[in-house]
Amino acid sequence: MLAFIKRNLLLFFRNRAGVFFSVLGALIAFVLYLVFLKKNMTGLWPISHPEKLLDPWLIGGTLTITAVTTTQDGLARMIVDRENGNLSDYLLTEASYLRIQFGYLASAVIIGTIMQLLMFGAMSGAFALLDHVVIPWQLTGKIIALALFSSVVWTSFNLLILSFVSRVTTMSGIATIVGTAAGFFAGVYMPIGAVPSGAQALMKMTPFPYNAAAYRQILLQKPLATTFTGKQEAARASFEKMLGVRIDVNGLLSSSHTYMILIGFTLGVSILIFLLARFSRKAALARV
Repeated sequence: MLAFIKRNLLLFFRNRAGVFFSVLGALIAFVLYLVFLKKNMTGLWPISHPEKLLDPWLIGGTLTITAVTTTQDGLARMIVDRENGNLSDYLLTEASYLRIQFGYLASAVIIGTIMQLLMFGAMSGAFALLDHVVIPWQLTGKIIALALFSSVVWTSFNLLILSFVSRVTTMSGIATIVGTAAGFFAGVYMPIGAVPSGAQALMKMTPFPYNAAAYRQILLQKPLATTFTGKQEAARASFEKMLGVRIDVNGLLSSSHTYMILIGFTLGVSILIFLLARFSRKAALARV
């Protein structure tokens, strides 16, 4: 199993073009923020040094996009193996289908975690240079833990989507759709509070805004406390609701409720994967 996971990791990281394209959606969101979104959003909030709030906000959303796209690309090896017949060959050995699936899943989780941390380091460094906004090093442990958790969430999600995909071309189309949608559903291209209520309801039915909110609650805890002082609870709540720092589901969710929803999504998807394993195994055995 360890050799299988190592093989998947080496194949991913040796493909430098593939590594770049796995974070292209996140890079596009970062560039759009620097060029367009930041200036537009700054004018909405009459506060001093709005970049101290908006830069960490952008990091949280972009890390969510990174978790989605890199775990999906991490699972691409499963589709390649399925298309060229390697997966069906593996299933003829003593290894069970669920064990092989776990190998792909573990590889994708590791890839997603590493890529999120690399993106976090790159964006933190960029904002430190451009805006003199420094992310406290004390948050590193929480960011690492959340990056790992996010990778598990999105690897499960992507594994369900790709369970019946047998061609790389099909996966490429799915990856394009998911990568494009991630920026909107995570509330990066447009804050969740700025979209119509129907669109907000649709976004809240997915893990995207909750994952972004989990990151933002960690990164914005101190900036929010120093910006909204005294009797500014209402202004802070309005800011958190508009920018998706806390998701409004019959009231603003606490951090623990946000994590509970993400865990619920993951458990639900995992149950579906287990129930569908028999049918996806038949698809894997069919050479294409």
